[in-house]
Amino acid sequence: QVQLVESGGGLVQAGGSLRLSCAASGRTSSSHTMGWFRQAPGKEREFVATFSGIGDNTYYGDSVKGRFAISRDNAKNAVYLQMNSLKPEDTAVYYCAARSGTLYITRRASYAYWGQGTQVTVSS
Repeated sequence: QVQLVESGGGLVQAGGSLRLSCAASGRTSSSHTMGWFRQAPGKEREFVATFSGIGDNTYYGDSVKGRFAISRDNAKNAVYLQMNSLKPEDTAVYYCAARSGTLYITRRASYAYWGQGTQVTVSS
């Protein structure tokens, strides 16, 4: 089992920045690759960012490319999401997730473990 706990959400004005954190724990947490998804009210959960699982290659959803950056601290079993130039359409609950494979890494179904989510609200 892997437990994931997100933090860092909040209210920010458009154009501002936030940094989300996700701490992983559990017996097999170090063997999993983590990523971020988000879900706005009435919408499907959307892929945001992750690592490829091979080296440090990163992948981003089209709507956040150039504005968001994922990073990690393996010693702490933590992953971060730096969000810059935030827009009202970035408003959502942001979820940290963990997977054990290297295929279909942008698909929700590839992730076996999920955090409880943290709310990000961007005001215009």
